[in-house]
Amino acid sequence: CKNGISSHELGRALGITQPGNAPSSRGSGRIRTCRRQITMPSDGGGITPMNVETGQQATRTLAVTSEMVEAFAGITGDYNPLHFDEEFAAATRFGRLVAQGGIATGLLHALVAMDLPGPGSVFTKQEWAFPNPVYIGDVITATGTITAAYPRRSMAKMEFTVANQEGVEVLRGEATVLQLEPAR
Repeated sequence: CKNGISSHELGRALGITQPGNAPSSRGSGRIRTCRRQITMPSDGGGITPMNVETGQQATRTLAVTSEMVEAFAGITGDYNPLHFDEEFAAATRFGRLVAQGGIATGLLHALVAMDLPGPGSVFTKQEWAFPNPVYIGDVITATGTITAAYPRRSMAKMEFTVANQEGVEVLRGEATVLQLEPAR
């Protein structure tokens, strides 16, 4: 996809940090979609057994800021008035500005890619529910749990929850992940 952004740049723009290093601070456009296909060598090169076990967990925390919401909108084109127009948002059931759902799911992408299973990991299937909004200023914590491991296939199934600083669940779901390694 032309004019894309690397995952490192996206993480930096969204303020996603390693655990323990969370920040202390609490229009219209088109969404451009890119489809990429991962082609696996016929000899299985690039896949090594995944080192995870059922029940293993990882967490990652993020303080959601208005700058993140603006950066995410700049990347995705999501300028929904729920994120930017205080008067509009106040008149909805949310009552105030909310962050895009992609910020919470982005935290899950970072958790999978950096923590569990770790570098080289990608989602192959995902299903999310958003029972409550993420408000600007919330501190959200994602927890990922391995529910099934297929080490020889370098795949795992995972359950996820994301909760705010008050323990209110803002996202829940499940996904299948694949961990790749460069072919040797």
